[in-house]
Amino acid sequence: MTLRWTLLAAAALVAVGGTPVRADDSIKIAMAGPITGSTASFGEQMRHGAEQAVIDINAAGGVLGKKLELQLGDDACDPKQAVAVANQLARAGVGFVAGHFCSGSSIPASAVYNEEGILQISPGSTNPKLTEQGFKNVFRVCGRDDQQGTVAGTYLAHHYPNGRIAILNDKSAYGKGLADDTKRTLNQAGVTEAINESYNAGEKDFSALVSKLKQGQIEAVYVGGYYTEAGLLTRQMREQGLNARVIAGDALLTNEYWAITGAAGEGTMMTFGPDPRNKPEARAVTEEFRKAGYEPEGYTLYSYAAVQVYAEAVKRAGRTDLDQVIKELHSGSFETVMGTLGFDAKGDVTSPAYVFYQWHDGKFSEVVE
Repeated sequence: MTLRWTLLAAAALVAVGGTPVRADDSIKIAMAGPITGSTASFGEQMRHGAEQAVIDINAAGGVLGKKLELQLGDDACDPKQAVAVANQLARAGVGFVAGHFCSGSSIPASAVYNEEGILQISPGSTNPKLTEQGFKNVFRVCGRDDQQGTVAGTYLAHHYPNGRIAILNDKSAYGKGLADDTKRTLNQAGVTEAINESYNAGEKDFSALVSKLKQGQIEAVYVGGYYTEAGLLTRQMREQGLNARVIAGDALLTNEYWAITGAAGEGTMMTFGPDPRNKPEARAVTEEFRKAGYEPEGYTLYSYAAVQVYAEAVKRAGRTDLDQVIKELHSGSFETVMGTLGFDAKGDVTSPAYVFYQWHDGKFSEVVE
């Protein structure tokens, strides 16, 4: 079965193909994220997840007798482009957006969705500010950086009590927020890092920073940022003879990281939620992806779950009215490929969890302790 979808970029709405669906026969939804740009691998994960969820839901009869019609918004992980996409999705009549991925995109876009009465459920934006703004229409199916940072900071304090730690960030809402939360937990545990610095997103030459890390005899480098820069940094560290452990957040859980580092990425650790591919609820969908030649890593199933949650909330509400759907989101739990999900008053999941993953021989897996 194929899925009709449209791609919404910052400047255009492009019909991709398939048989048009009459407006009164469909419920328009969207997935918005970095389809292009340096974090495009996460956009690909999100697209596959949302696309497959729509296919499966429509094959099972749709929602309220209507088919879901998916549009794709490309924000390239750029705040201004995210706002442009959000406004275009509003004009296109979309009532629900699974997105965005980068917190720096989700936060400004959320203001548009709030004003336009569009439900937003982010699969991967972890900055606490997203759900701290007081917008009733904003939810997420992932955890928060103050939870993720607590796990990372606790680990660093326990394993590196001598403080030979560097905390780095890329100045983005996600990267800096995560690094700050990790630093806060580390400091509260009585350990002070030796180096705390920022770098620029898009930076390629880290030789000066690596030299500083070597001079500081750093044993652990915590990176608050995305896989492209983190991968280059890791590779250049190894090339210059620095074998410090690299630890980061969920933005390194993509094969693109290893494609950049090669063997230099061996032993890199990241925090992320327990792998939903291992859950019984995800077994059938995971096999469906694999038969099609796609491995549903990272945020694929998170995006699938976001669409699942929306569809079920609409069914329970008996309508697509935003206030009624929000009421249903807060009134019960939802069975998804990620297991049972519920939401608190802010729109955060009620049972977040973070564990460590580690790169080994080109693959990442949960660390079993």
